[in-house]
Amino acid sequence: MIRIDAHQHFWDPARGDYFWMTPQVGALNRVFGPDDLVPLLAAAGIDGTVLVQAAPTVAETDYMLRLAEGCDAVKGVVGWIDFEDRGHERELDRLAAHPKIRGFRPMIQDIADPDWMLRADIQWAFEALVERNLTFDALLHPVHLPRLVRLLDRHPDLRVVVDHGAKPVIREGRFDDWARDIARVATTTSALCKLSGLVTEAKPDWSDDDLEPYVSHLLSTFGPRRLMFGSDWPVATLASTYARWVSTAERLTSSCSPEESAAIFGGNAAVFYRLGPS
Repeated sequence: MIRIDAHQHFWDPARGDYFWMTPQVGALNRVFGPDDLVPLLAAAGIDGTVLVQAAPTVAETDYMLRLAEGCDAVKGVVGWIDFEDRGHERELDRLAAHPKIRGFRPMIQDIADPDWMLRADIQWAFEALVERNLTFDALLHPVHLPRLVRLLDRHPDLRVVVDHGAKPVIREGRFDDWARDIARVATTTSALCKLSGLVTEAKPDWSDDDLEPYVSHLLSTFGPRRLMFGSDWPVATLASTYARWVSTAERLTSSCSPEESAAIFGGNAAVFYRLGPS
């Protein structure tokens, strides 16, 4: 069974469109590319990845696709278009013609309006993804989860994965509201969820015990057939090495059968992103 890291990034700060890359991000403010990641994948027994956008520009998507063309480890790319510009339907079709494009991701977590995804003027984009059998990565905070349920009521055929478990505030021990709302997504929609990005939501000295309630809840609500492992590398390097997060995720899902574990660590991503035989 193929092992897939369903969520990683490459970037070059000199490109100038990473608005979030302030001095506060420290060690992230440098080039991260295939030469940095491929040895980590080999050491962890990961066969391939999904490369996900990190800047709200079409130019960055083109940059990722160029990198993907030269990196066999990248099996699929999740790009960006401007959902607020209907003219970007042409960009969507241009990008979707690339053999490694699998879907798109607006950076909802950074948009001030929590109801943005429900705006009438951007529904064309969700409809376009459905029509073209492309995926939607939902980059959310917990406040957005009830809105996501409403969105998927409108677009039940939209192929959705929730990034990073919707970023529960683990460092402050916030659980109940997030748990209720993410469970509603799991039980009332067909969305999948990424087991990723949790270490950077925890305290710097996090342990397995800090993450366990959140991982267990995702596992019990979505089930092993709707969870997919992702590293969120290199963002995760703020809180963990690549190897430590892989081993942590394996330990926290050790109650799964071998078949279920294979689904979480590759099979589900291969099917969702159409990466080949699972």
